[in-house]
Amino acid sequence: MQTNDMRQITEKGKQIEDESFAIIDREAGVHNFPPEQWRIVQRVIHATADFEFKELMKFSTNAVAKGIEALKNGCAIITDVKMIIAGLNENRLNSYGCKTYCFISDDDVIEAAKKNNSTRAIESMRKAHDSGLLNGSIVAIGNAPTALIEVARLVKEENARPALIIGVPVGFVSAKESKEIIKSLEEVEWIVSEGRKGGSTIAVAIIHALLTLTV
Repeated sequence: MQTNDMRQITEKGKQIEDESFAIIDREAGVHNFPPEQWRIVQRVIHATADFEFKELMKFSTNAVAKGIEALKNGCAIITDVKMIIAGLNENRLNSYGCKTYCFISDDDVIEAAKKNNSTRAIESMRKAHDSGLLNGSIVAIGNAPTALIEVARLVKEENARPALIIGVPVGFVSAKESKEIIKSLEEVEWIVSEGRKGGSTIAVAIIHALLTLTV
């Protein structure tokens, strides 16, 4: 598949980006990441200016390969918050036929959260599963640990099979624990940021890094 540089970056912008990555490589120093994993870690550091992510980013064995394959196959991308979708390169996703979904503000999700005394994030993941969207998808969680925990439950108890789980919620309540739950899964591939750090920006950076690896 032939793809153009859909980022519409100028030559000057490309020079700045290249220089930024060179600085990251120089300041990060020695690491044990394979090249494709490093491309992702590098972009996370670029998005945050936080070199601690060199230690925090963890990958299951085939996470990068599965993520690339899913994108090339036009997978659904399920997110916990609309902020992730807003940050993604729509043209690049459209070139593969990938569609994005976020159900967090849907009326039925809000109603279910109230009825079940759960959270909108939990119910949004249930809706994605009930809609048949989770299997083969990329699930990107940057904000809500409860969404990540629910995805793990759906994998274990209801045979959901995302192609890749990106688990990078930020926060103090259950954020660290939710990522450890994802790391314990053997049924699916995952990329997580250990501990409390994370956020929608991290999820976007990971997906964009995967997109650069598809060409």
